[in-house]
This record gives sequence, structure tokens and C-alpha cells, in this order.
Amino acid sequence: MTTTCEFQNKVEISAKTYNYALFEDVHLALPPPTTPPGDNQGETLYTRGHFTYFHYGCDGTLDTGWGCGYRTLQTAVSWIINRRSGNQAVPSIREIQRMLVTIGDKLPQFVDSRDWIGTLEEFYVIDLMFELPCKIVHVQQLNSEQVIDQIRRYFVEYAGFIAMGGMSDLASKGIAGIHQSPTAGVSLLIVDPHFSGVPSSKQQLIQKGYVRWMHINEFQESAYNLCFILQQ
Repeated sequence: MTTTCEFQNKVEISAKTYNYALFEDVHLALPPPTTPPGDNQGETLYTRGHFTYFHYGCDGTLDTGWGCGYRTLQTAVSWIINRRSGNQAVPSIREIQRMLVTIGDKLPQFVDSRDWIGTLEEFYVIDLMFELPCKIVHVQQLNSEQVIDQIRRYFVEYAGFIAMGGMSDLASKGIAGIHQSPTAGVSLLIVDPHFSGVPSSKQQLIQKGYVRWMHINEFQESAYNLCFILQQ
């Protein structure tokens, strides 16, 4: 049986079957960063709820090199659906493109193109699908105390999933946790969609660095856009 969700009688999101089971909750397979002996004041906050890890080529679409924004969005949408205990399907890349054309953000030739999307387009799709508010924050320095405090407060209040894109760092990614320690500093739990192929295990994704803790000083010197999804 096929179920669909329709927007303005123009865009349908069809039920999906994948060639292999996509991994869920990859972020929970990774323990917090190692802290120095005697550092008992560290705090670790994770995304609450379940999400599916979408990555290059996972649904048969060959999007290596341009599809990371779509994959981060698909992961975020899967989290929203699970938080709402819904049975909606996650949109394909083509369905996402059609939605952006439907709302007038893109021209018709955008459908079936290899044009990438960023954080703002991800917000448009989330708003269209769920009428769910998001907070877009443009930051010049990711390691500023103010930005770190915003990220921490978001995980305290929402325990959500943050979609992230950079101006120079063009590799879209998700943030599924934050760790703070007086001695080790701040690290973000990154869910990176750039894996290509069929992952054999969550541990493989961790070993290859597609699910990893990144110290705040490891990020490129780039302005970033952060999309805080305000789903309780």
C-alpha cells in the first residue's frame, strides 16, 4: 500500500523502500569525548528522539559532490517525523526540488538538476511540510562564546537537530550534540552525510569520521548558517 502526503495538490511525497536498511541514531553509538583525568565537570547533551542517517547515494540517487544539503535535510525531516510519532515519508531529492519550485524559491529547471541547497532552503521545506518554526542564525565565528551558549541552550530546551552550512565550508552537516568541559573545551557531535556506498555498521561510520566529535577549533574559519529546528 502506498501512502502520500500532498502539498497544494502539486507535490506528493511517496512512501519509500530502500535497497538496504538505513541506520538510525548513529549519534548514540559514539561516547562523549575523552576528558583529562579528574575532569568531572563535563556536560554532554544529545539530540533526543530518533533519526535516520541519510548519505550520498543511499536511495539510488547519485548525488556525490552536490547532494549533502539534501541529505542533511532528509536526516532532519526523519527526526521531526519521529518526534511527532507520524508515518509520513521522507522526501526524495526530486521531491524536495519540486517543493522549492512550488513555493517559488526556484525556477522549474531546478527539478532534476544537480544544484545544491543550503540551510535556508532546508528551512523552507521544513516549514512547508510541517508548518514548524525554525530559527536561522548567521554566525561569523562559530567558536564565539555567544554562539556556543546558543547551541547549548537549544539542546537544553529542545534537544533537537541543527542543520548547518558554511560560506567557505560548503560541506553541509548536522549537529546532534554538544560536549563542554572546563579543561577540554567545547565539541560538537557532527552527523556528516558525505559517506558514499553501503555502510557496514555504525562503527564504520564512526571510524571513518562521518559521525564524530569535532572540537570547536577544528571548524574552518568560515561564516556559518545554523538552522535550529524548534520541535519540542
